[in-house]
Amino acid sequence: MVLVNAVYFKGKWKTPFQKKLNRLYPFRVNLTQSTPVQMMFLHEKLNIGYIADLKVQILELPYAGDVSMFLLLPDEIAEFSTGLELLESEITYDKLNRWISEDTMAGDDVEVYLPQFKLEEHYELKPILKSMGMADAFSKGQANFLGMSEKDDLFLSEVFHQATVDVNEEGTEAAAGTGAIMSGRTGHGGPQFVADHPFLFFIMHKITKNILFFGRFASP
Repeated sequence: MVLVNAVYFKGKWKTPFQKKLNRLYPFRVNLTQSTPVQMMFLHEKLNIGYIADLKVQILELPYAGDVSMFLLLPDEIAEFSTGLELLESEITYDKLNRWISEDTMAGDDVEVYLPQFKLEEHYELKPILKSMGMADAFSKGQANFLGMSEKDDLFLSEVFHQATVDVNEEGTEAAAGTGAIMSGRTGHGGPQFVADHPFLFFIMHKITKNILFFGRFASP
Protein backbone atom coordinates (compact mmCIF):
# COMPACT_ATOMS: atom_id res chain seq x y z
CA MET A 1 0.00 0.00 0.00
CA VAL A 2 1.29 3.45 -0.93
CA LEU A 3 0.14 6.46 1.12
CA VAL A 4 0.17 9.81 -0.69
CA ASN A 5 -0.51 13.20 0.89
CA ALA A 6 -0.77 16.24 -1.39
CA VAL A 7 -1.28 19.84 -0.27
CA TYR A 8 -1.97 22.72 -2.64
CA PHE A 9 -2.35 26.38 -1.73
CA LYS A 10 -3.31 29.16 -4.11
CA GLY A 11 -5.00 32.03 -2.33
CA LYS A 12 -6.28 35.34 -3.63
CA TRP A 13 -4.69 38.46 -2.19
CA LYS A 14 -6.92 40.82 -0.22
CA THR A 15 -5.42 43.57 -2.41
CA PRO A 16 -4.13 42.22 -5.76
CA PHE A 17 -0.77 43.34 -7.09
CA GLN A 18 -0.83 45.86 -9.95
CA LYS A 19 -0.70 44.07 -13.30
CA LYS A 20 0.43 47.04 -15.36
CA LEU A 21 3.66 47.34 -13.32
CA ASN A 22 4.64 43.70 -13.70
CA ARG A 23 8.24 43.56 -14.97
CA LEU A 24 11.37 41.41 -15.22
CA TYR A 25 14.00 42.32 -12.65
CA PRO A 26 17.33 40.81 -11.53
CA PHE A 27 17.08 38.55 -8.48
CA ARG A 28 20.40 38.39 -6.60
CA VAL A 29 21.05 34.75 -5.75
CA ASN A 30 24.33 35.78 -4.09
CA LEU A 31 26.78 38.68 -4.36
CA THR A 32 28.10 37.58 -7.75
CA GLN A 33 25.12 35.88 -9.41
CA SER A 34 21.69 37.14 -10.42
CA THR A 35 18.87 35.87 -12.61
CA PRO A 36 15.79 37.63 -14.07
CA VAL A 37 12.46 37.07 -12.34
CA GLN A 38 8.92 38.23 -12.93
CA MET A 39 8.53 40.90 -10.25
CA MET A 40 5.18 42.09 -8.92
CA PHE A 41 4.44 45.54 -7.48
CA LEU A 42 2.01 46.69 -4.81
CA HIS A 43 1.57 50.08 -3.11
CA GLU A 44 -0.66 49.59 -0.09
CA LYS A 45 -0.98 50.15 3.65
CA LEU A 46 0.40 46.94 5.15
CA ASN A 47 1.81 45.68 8.42
CA ILE A 48 5.60 45.91 8.29
CA GLY A 49 8.32 45.62 10.93
CA TYR A 50 12.03 45.21 11.54
CA ILE A 51 13.85 42.57 13.60
CA ALA A 52 16.85 44.65 14.62
CA ASP A 53 19.09 41.95 16.10
CA LEU A 54 18.83 39.89 12.90
CA LYS A 55 18.66 42.86 10.50
CA VAL A 56 15.52 41.44 8.87
CA GLN A 57 12.41 43.13 7.49
CA ILE A 58 9.09 41.39 8.06
CA LEU A 59 5.98 42.10 5.99
CA GLU A 60 2.41 40.82 6.12
CA LEU A 61 0.52 40.24 2.86
CA PRO A 62 -3.08 39.33 3.71
CA TYR A 63 -5.12 36.96 1.61
CA ALA A 64 -8.89 37.22 1.41
CA GLY A 65 -10.19 35.65 4.61
CA ASP A 66 -8.21 34.92 7.76
CA VAL A 67 -4.96 33.81 6.11
CA SER A 68 -1.80 35.88 5.58
CA MET A 69 1.62 35.39 4.07
CA PHE A 70 4.51 36.74 6.12
CA LEU A 71 7.82 37.50 4.42
CA LEU A 72 11.18 37.60 6.23
CA LEU A 73 13.81 39.49 4.22
CA PRO A 74 17.40 39.98 5.46
CA ASP A 75 18.92 43.38 4.70
CA GLU A 76 21.71 41.86 2.65
CA ILE A 77 22.97 38.58 1.25
CA ALA A 78 26.23 36.90 2.20
CA GLU A 79 29.22 36.54 -0.10
CA PHE A 80 29.01 32.80 -0.70
CA SER A 81 25.54 31.96 0.60
CA THR A 82 21.92 33.05 0.59
CA GLY A 83 22.25 35.14 3.74
CA LEU A 84 19.41 33.18 5.33
CA GLU A 85 21.48 30.95 7.61
CA LEU A 86 21.46 33.18 10.70
CA LEU A 87 17.73 33.84 10.39
CA GLU A 88 16.93 30.15 9.92
CA SER A 89 19.00 29.20 12.98
CA GLU A 90 17.00 31.60 15.16
CA ILE A 91 13.49 30.59 14.10
CA THR A 92 11.11 29.06 16.62
CA TYR A 93 7.32 29.08 16.73
CA ASP A 94 7.35 31.45 19.72
CA LYS A 95 9.71 33.87 17.97
CA LEU A 96 7.57 33.88 14.83
CA ASN A 97 4.54 34.84 16.90
CA ARG A 98 6.52 37.57 18.64
CA TRP A 99 7.82 38.94 15.34
CA ILE A 100 4.32 39.25 13.87
CA SER A 101 2.87 40.86 16.99
CA GLU A 102 2.01 44.55 17.40
CA ASP A 103 5.26 44.95 19.35
CA THR A 104 7.20 44.41 16.11
CA MET A 105 4.83 45.23 13.26
CA ALA A 106 2.69 48.28 12.48
CA GLY A 107 0.68 49.57 9.54
CA ASP A 108 2.52 51.77 7.05
CA ASP A 109 2.29 52.95 3.46
CA VAL A 110 4.55 50.37 1.77
CA GLU A 111 5.85 49.80 -1.75
CA VAL A 112 6.33 46.06 -2.27
CA TYR A 113 8.38 44.32 -4.94
CA LEU A 114 7.92 40.55 -4.80
CA PRO A 115 8.86 37.86 -7.34
CA GLN A 116 6.23 35.60 -8.77
CA PHE A 117 7.13 32.08 -7.74
CA LYS A 118 5.80 28.57 -7.63
CA LEU A 119 7.44 26.06 -5.32
CA GLU A 120 6.84 22.33 -5.48
CA GLU A 121 8.44 19.87 -3.09
CA HIS A 122 8.24 16.08 -3.00
CA TYR A 123 9.26 14.12 0.10
CA GLU A 124 9.70 10.41 0.74
CA LEU A 125 8.65 9.95 4.36
CA LYS A 126 9.29 6.24 4.90
CA PRO A 127 12.73 6.59 6.57
CA ILE A 128 11.52 9.52 8.69
CA LEU A 129 8.41 7.71 9.92
CA LYS A 130 10.38 4.53 10.66
CA SER A 131 12.86 6.53 12.72
CA MET A 132 9.93 7.99 14.69
CA GLY A 133 8.71 4.53 15.74
CA MET A 134 6.40 3.51 12.89
CA ALA A 135 8.57 0.61 11.70
CA ASP A 136 5.79 -1.99 12.15
CA ALA A 137 3.54 -0.18 9.67
CA PHE A 138 6.07 -0.94 6.91
CA SER A 139 6.58 -4.59 7.84
CA LYS A 140 4.46 -7.36 6.34
CA GLY A 141 3.14 -9.52 9.14
CA GLN A 142 3.56 -6.84 11.79
CA ALA A 143 1.48 -4.00 10.37
CA ASN A 144 -2.09 -3.75 11.64
CA PHE A 145 -4.54 -2.01 9.33
CA LEU A 146 -7.62 -4.04 10.26
CA GLY A 147 -9.48 -0.79 10.78
CA MET A 148 -9.13 -0.15 7.04
CA SER A 149 -9.33 -3.65 5.59
CA GLU A 150 -10.35 -7.15 6.68
CA LYS A 151 -7.16 -8.52 5.12
CA ASP A 152 -4.36 -9.01 7.61
CA ASP A 153 -1.53 -8.74 5.07
CA LEU A 154 -1.87 -5.01 4.42
CA PHE A 155 1.24 -2.88 5.09
CA LEU A 156 2.80 0.36 3.90
CA SER A 157 5.45 0.20 1.21
CA GLU A 158 6.01 3.95 0.73
CA VAL A 159 4.70 7.28 2.04
CA PHE A 160 4.98 10.40 -0.11
CA HIS A 161 4.16 14.02 0.64
CA GLN A 162 3.91 16.78 -1.96
CA ALA A 163 3.37 20.48 -1.30
CA THR A 164 2.78 23.27 -3.80
CA VAL A 165 2.69 27.02 -3.20
CA ASP A 166 1.79 29.29 -6.12
CA VAL A 167 2.40 33.01 -5.58
CA ASN A 168 1.38 35.48 -8.28
CA GLU A 169 -0.57 38.70 -8.69
CA GLU A 170 -4.04 37.42 -7.91
CA GLY A 171 -4.01 33.67 -8.50
CA THR A 172 -3.90 33.80 -12.31
CA GLU A 173 -1.23 34.17 -15.00
CA ALA A 174 0.31 37.63 -15.49
CA ALA A 175 1.92 39.65 -18.27
CA ALA A 176 5.64 40.32 -18.70
CA GLY A 177 7.87 43.30 -19.45
CA THR A 178 11.19 44.87 -18.53
CA GLY A 179 12.20 47.50 -16.02
CA ALA A 180 14.35 48.51 -13.05
CA ILE A 181 13.75 48.93 -9.32
CA MET A 182 14.46 52.17 -7.48
CA SER A 183 15.86 51.41 -4.02
CA GLY A 184 15.59 53.39 -0.78
CA ARG A 185 12.81 55.72 0.35
CA THR A 186 10.57 56.94 -2.43
CA GLY A 187 8.40 59.96 -3.12
CA HIS A 188 5.43 58.51 -1.27
CA GLY A 189 7.42 58.81 1.98
CA GLY A 190 6.93 55.23 3.20
CA PRO A 191 9.23 52.23 3.33
CA GLN A 192 10.02 49.82 0.52
CA PHE A 193 10.08 46.05 0.76
CA VAL A 194 12.22 44.88 -2.16
CA ALA A 195 12.47 41.09 -2.25
CA ASP A 196 15.22 40.95 -4.87
CA HIS A 197 17.35 38.48 -2.87
CA PRO A 198 16.64 35.30 -0.85
CA PHE A 199 13.85 35.40 1.72
CA LEU A 200 11.74 33.14 3.91
CA PHE A 201 7.96 33.05 3.97
CA PHE A 202 5.21 31.37 5.91
CA ILE A 203 1.46 31.24 5.44
CA MET A 204 -0.55 31.40 8.65
CA HIS A 205 -4.20 31.06 9.62
CA LYS A 206 -4.37 34.07 11.90
CA ILE A 207 -7.29 32.93 14.07
CA THR A 208 -5.71 29.64 15.14
CA LYS A 209 -2.06 30.71 14.59
CA ASN A 210 -1.55 27.52 12.61
CA ILE A 211 1.27 27.69 10.07
CA LEU A 212 0.01 26.10 6.86
CA PHE A 213 3.24 26.41 4.85
CA PHE A 214 6.79 27.49 5.57
CA GLY A 215 9.37 27.90 2.81
CA ARG A 216 12.33 29.76 1.38
CA PHE A 217 12.83 31.40 -1.99
CA ALA A 218 16.56 31.47 -2.71
CA SER A 219 17.03 30.66 -6.38
CA PRO A 220 14.44 31.09 -9.16
